[in-house]
Amino acid sequence: MDPLILADEIIGGRRLSREDDLRQLVTCDLSPLKEGADKLRKTFCGDKVDLCTIISGRSGKCSENCKFCAQSAFHHTSCEVYDFMDEDEIIAQAKANQDEGVDRFAIVDSGKGPTPEDFEKIIHVFERMHRELKIDLCCSLGFMTEEQFHRLHEAGVTSVHNNIETSRRFFPYICTTHTFDDKIANIKRAQKEGFCVCSGGIIGMGENWDGRIDMAVTLNELGIGSIPINSLMPIPGTALADVPRLTEDEIVRTIALFRYINPEANIRLAGGRALMADNGFLTFMAGASASITGNMLTTSGSTIRKDKAMLESLGRDTTPAWSLGEGSDCGPAAARA
Repeated sequence: MDPLILADEIIGGRRLSREDDLRQLVTCDLSPLKEGADKLRKTFCGDKVDLCTIISGRSGKCSENCKFCAQSAFHHTSCEVYDFMDEDEIIAQAKANQDEGVDRFAIVDSGKGPTPEDFEKIIHVFERMHRELKIDLCCSLGFMTEEQFHRLHEAGVTSVHNNIETSRRFFPYICTTHTFDDKIANIKRAQKEGFCVCSGGIIGMGENWDGRIDMAVTLNELGIGSIPINSLMPIPGTALADVPRLTEDEIVRTIALFRYINPEANIRLAGGRALMADNGFLTFMAGASASITGNMLTTSGSTIRKDKAMLESLGRDTTPAWSLGEGSDCGPAAARA
């Protein structure tokens, strides 16, 4: 397989599926694969890089047993534990990110889903941010009902984050307190409400390349517009503490592979950037078109200012869509035009 020829075929209308020999994306030379992925990124997403930041509205004591997570109550980590944050502090953080020119701000809540009391607090803080700020709003709140998604939409939220984490086959090795089908059903409820859904996963948890391919294809079949790729940073005290760390070439190839399978989506560089030189510089030449930024979680070290400087050195545009009066969507602007 010639990756450059395949890229041209995709630009011409071809789309890869489970029926294709996708293992060729794993075995081909990395250099032309990166070049083809960047060509696809340029064609389908343009030079705009979508930047989002997150805040942990509530941290720790999560009821779910996801093996990678420091916040799971099943693990013994140094994770900070606190109840839902003060509303004014959340809004101050959102305002600070808006002032630094970020596209989107998300509240993340620890647990399978927010308590009724926390949900009302979340709705109120989103309503205030929608009134007082311009930055686009996103949430990562776990499993929600149709009514809850509707209320979030009415409060001004435009995007919902809900990772599938890995492939269907490998998922039971990572989590048993909820199922892969639970994830899919939740995503479809969010899509039904009209949200742009941001969903990806984590690589380096012990899955093989077939699992990464399957995850990429599943996200394509779901029509996901934003796909965050996290590289596992093994955390002491979790069940995956001793998993070997990924190499930079593995991460870059994964980003490129996801671009070929999901050409029109934002491939979003997320956690684990410290595993790569210059916080993932090479991935933006291998298909990445978006990023989670700021000093939070496992993306720490990649500040907004540093990310913008890096991206602008590549000729990328980091101007937030909201500042131009453009529609809010976590997917690429070029695909919406």
